[in-house]
Amino acid sequence: MPERPIRLFGDPVLKTVSAHVEQIDDGVRSLVADLIDSVRLPGRAGVAASQIGVNLRAFSYNVDGEIGYIINPVIVEVSGDPELIDEGCLSVPGLWHKTPRHPFARVRGIDLDGNEIELSGSGLMAQALQHETDHLDGILYLDRLEKDERRAAMREVRESDWF
Repeated sequence: MPERPIRLFGDPVLKTVSAHVEQIDDGVRSLVADLIDSVRLPGRAGVAASQIGVNLRAFSYNVDGEIGYIINPVIVEVSGDPELIDEGCLSVPGLWHKTPRHPFARVRGIDLDGNEIELSGSGLMAQALQHETDHLDGILYLDRLEKDERRAAMREVRESDWF
């Protein structure tokens, strides 16, 4: 399966809450394969289904050489006080801003066989789990920025050549 083009800020699918995957079928298997292929490209820590235009709860990740996916992820635990971490997004190319994220996160979901799985981690993995789950809830990292940082980010978006 090929990697899919990434939807950019302003596309309504990015602000839409993704639907729960009710049944694992060939379409969902194909989606997961496309998510895996899309996250393999250099510089990508995660790709949510909404970023490739599919309104279903699934994302892939590529952190510290580990590539995987999860379907119907739900954050079940975050810990530690939120820290401001430099964060970017494929859907907002070229922008990096200090974003509040918890230093540890755990998500629970299912795999392609319908088995329950958990992903957890700190550092980049915690950030990716929070960031990608946000995508599935129709939230972009820009929405999490503090007021002055968000104002600066929105100015950069308006001035970008891709917007």
